[in-house]
Amino acid sequence: MRRSGTLARQVLLVRVGRRGAELHGPADALPEPRYPDRPRRRYGLQRFHRARIEAIAPVSPAVAPAPVADEPEPTPIPLLPGERTMARRMKFALVNACTLASLLLGINAIFVAMRGDVRLAAFLLIACVAFDGLDGALARKLGVSTPFGAQMDSLADMCSFGLAAPVVVYASLAGEVPTAAAGVAAALVAACAAIRLARFNVSPKDGRFFCGVPTTMAAAVLALMVVIGLPVPGVVQVAGVALLAFTMVSSFPYAKLARLVRLPMWVWLAPVVGALINVRLTFGLIVVGYLISGPLLWLRHRRTI
Repeated sequence: MRRSGTLARQVLLVRVGRRGAELHGPADALPEPRYPDRPRRRYGLQRFHRARIEAIAPVSPAVAPAPVADEPEPTPIPLLPGERTMARRMKFALVNACTLASLLLGINAIFVAMRGDVRLAAFLLIACVAFDGLDGALARKLGVSTPFGAQMDSLADMCSFGLAAPVVVYASLAGEVPTAAAGVAAALVAACAAIRLARFNVSPKDGRFFCGVPTTMAAAVLALMVVIGLPVPGVVQVAGVALLAFTMVSSFPYAKLARLVRLPMWVWLAPVVGALINVRLTFGLIVVGYLISGPLLWLRHRRTI
């Protein structure tokens, strides 16, 4: 009776399993048999496969959560790394004062150009160029070159050469060309100067050449163009301003001033004599020659590869 009772119980389980599979689908698991050591094929259960049930570990509220590692507190970066002596602080202040002077001169160039005195605004822009070169030279000579100074110089350059220079150019072209053309030329200078400065901050530095015309040199060319007063049509001036703006964001190599200073003396004698004869023509030839030197150096480098 015990054996027959077991057989009847297994047959009942099979029927219940079939019924559950019809109602709920084939994914339902059958209950475990009472005697797992007996062969399943004896009762015809080999057609059914046991579903694997993953064991889920219970989460007890009494178990404390794993401790989170404390993040190290950020340490402030000093503006002047290294030895903080009074003499070194004075040198650092002097360098940044030159940077601020360039920035303030650029702001005043904007105000003067808005007032209508374009020539004076161009002279202020030339003073910006002088102070921009002075702060870099002093920082290297005094040994106070810092990341803060580099970022400060970049922001001052954007104000002086990315904003003041386009305003001076717009004020100088406003009466000779349509307002839309002057606005487009000034906007190109501002946009290309911003791209040039951002690319310079994140690109590796080359001690021999600039990658594109630097904003300082472009602003100096624009300011001298206003001061000298080139006798060319307004359309040609707009085209020249646009070309100068695009050279700032180009990949052509341009020689740095330190390499130009090392040229033979007779090379520098030619522009001096030319300036005494015709300063406007000499200025135009120097600017055009420098702009063409970039593509020529690029082609020379391509041929040597």
